[in-house]
Amino acid sequence: MYKTTPIPFLKHAYRNLTVLHYQVTKPTILTMAPSISISITNSNSINIRDFVVNKGHGVKGLAELGLKTLPCQYIHPPQERFDTGTPEAHHNSIPLIDMSRCNDPEVAEAICKAAQKWGFFQIVNHGVPMHVLEDVKDATHRFFGLSADEKKKYSKEQSVTNNVRYGTSFTPACEKALEWKDYLSLLFVSDDEAASQWPPICRNQVMEYMKGSEIIVKKLLEMLMNGLNVKEIDETKESNLMGSKRINLNYYPICPNPDLTVGVGRHSDVSTLTILLQDDIGGLYVRNTETMKWIHVPPVSGSLVVNVGDALQIMSNGKYKSVEHRVSANGIRNRISVPIFVNPKASDIIGPLPEMLQSGEKPLYKHVLYSDYVKHFFRKAHDGKATIEFARA
Repeated sequence: MYKTTPIPFLKHAYRNLTVLHYQVTKPTILTMAPSISISITNSNSINIRDFVVNKGHGVKGLAELGLKTLPCQYIHPPQERFDTGTPEAHHNSIPLIDMSRCNDPEVAEAICKAAQKWGFFQIVNHGVPMHVLEDVKDATHRFFGLSADEKKKYSKEQSVTNNVRYGTSFTPACEKALEWKDYLSLLFVSDDEAASQWPPICRNQVMEYMKGSEIIVKKLLEMLMNGLNVKEIDETKESNLMGSKRINLNYYPICPNPDLTVGVGRHSDVSTLTILLQDDIGGLYVRNTETMKWIHVPPVSGSLVVNVGDALQIMSNGKYKSVEHRVSANGIRNRISVPIFVNPKASDIIGPLPEMLQSGEKPLYKHVLYSDYVKHFFRKAHDGKATIEFARA
């Protein structure tokens, strides 16, 4: 359905470039459909980090070269790789909750229980129209179908604003092994800024998806606050809960050796809530905090995946759980996902809500400036739940 564009300059520049190439002892044999005729089959290849990160081709551009084996820069230690063959990975999963009766107390109870036990749940009949979900998925494919030069206009080096950022992996400068993912990250400030600075090829669809999710986000937060005996959401609480929003378009291209790398490493989100739209391919795994095993989150048509972020874990004094999750690489199809991160404002101070300490409970977390917490998260590679220690009392 989606066509890729050849990279014209490679015919001439390729012979002058030098790269590290990794030979895998037992390569996984996979069928790929490269969009250009060049294939990397020996050690005379390209400088991976320069090509992917600096020149803006991303891992998508790397995948389109027809790789037969995974470059060593993407090979993760064995303990970080996926073992998807365990029974729990596919025979147990997070709750699926029907929001068509969202005023029913039983639905609110199911939401709060899921937030406490799993930190994750899926919702259907949430009120965001199916065509809006499909449109933003199509727009994601269109953006990543742009040339490297076009996408690089939104990179850290070239973007006219820090609120629009195209990149690859997570924090390449801090990572020993890169992640098999490209992304476009959009911080919503105002309709006017989005209209003038977000990429035109996906701007309208992203805005419609973000706006269309506002009602269900507010309803979910209302239910979760009621579960904490917070009966009134004043201006300060509203800012702490949903003062800002960031939306990411994530692209996970076909990988030659998906068993050796990751799409996204182990982490928990720094948001209040994350609302994730995934396609029909799958690859999201959540940590079962009781067994410590990884659970696959199967795609459900029309659903949204909701997870508690660190900010809500802190505000709930640990009652709601922000749980480790990660994404596998895929050897068969290109995968996309579109998360909306509902966050406090950067200038907000977050800590346990007063209602959580009224009965004499000990605060598990100190009060921290949210922007400091986020900066700490992005200063390092993904490292599971380590970020929450920044706010530990």
